[in-house]
Amino acid sequence: MGRTYLVVTFGVGLGALNTGNNLLYLLLGLLLSMVVVSGVLSERCLRDLTVRRVGADAAFAREPFPYRWAVSRKAGHGFALTLAEDLSPLAGTGSLGHLPPGTEVVVRADLAAPHRGPVRLSGVRVTTTWPLGLFAKTRVFSLEGTLLVYPRRGYACREPGAAESGPMGETGSPRHQDGTGDVAGLRELAPGEDARRIHWRKSAAAGRLLKVEREREERRTWKLALDAGLTGEALERRCEEVAAQAHQLLDAGHEVGLTLPEHTLRPAAGAAQERRILQALAWVGFEDAAREAA
Repeated sequence: MGRTYLVVTFGVGLGALNTGNNLLYLLLGLLLSMVVVSGVLSERCLRDLTVRRVGADAAFAREPFPYRWAVSRKAGHGFALTLAEDLSPLAGTGSLGHLPPGTEVVVRADLAAPHRGPVRLSGVRVTTTWPLGLFAKTRVFSLEGTLLVYPRRGYACREPGAAESGPMGETGSPRHQDGTGDVAGLRELAPGEDARRIHWRKSAAAGRLLKVEREREERRTWKLALDAGLTGEALERRCEEVAAQAHQLLDAGHEVGLTLPEHTLRPAAGAAQERRILQALAWVGFEDAAREAA
């Protein structure tokens, strides 16, 4: 829009010089005055803004991840706002066309981080080009923070190794010898079997005790390890590999632990354990920053 406005202004000025038409001179003055007014309006658009960093649920290196800011204004409207993290390696911006007064609006963006580890955040940069796109006014809101970027969950080039020996999950548990998975069928209850497995409604209809049979779910335990002494690209690749292996095993319902040069995570299952593993891998090589943050 800004280029179109300048082209129109230049055309009107050229026509006024060639024809000497007073009306064209008046129109040219109006167009030039609007250039000055647009700079003032852009500046006023950034006044009385309040910006709050919402952040991301999970950020992975070299992968787009959703990121959010919350913007509000006490009085007056805001237009054509663009938000980004200031002085940060995070690439990407979020846009907001209209900000009504007295309302907090969440602005979403897809950002990307070049590498794993803690990313220091110093502030949020808000830019507007309203109304004509001739001026880009910017204001930086100081907001200190840290974003922990997890390693990319790429493809694992090698298998995670053999599971730990011994009774794991339902394999050796006497309480789960019949399985706890999906229902596989019904059969007559044998002497000495667990009465808690009886399907009472089907048993009443059949006139004999029927037991529910379920599929067995084999839950095993793996302990993944990060080799000591790795640096540079070798360390990054190994962190990505361990993250991918942990994701595959935990997604299959197994228990996964992690052994690092400085500490160890006990085996556990579920999404919370995956987050703990990703956080531990993200801090590898940044132990000094972790101690400062603590």
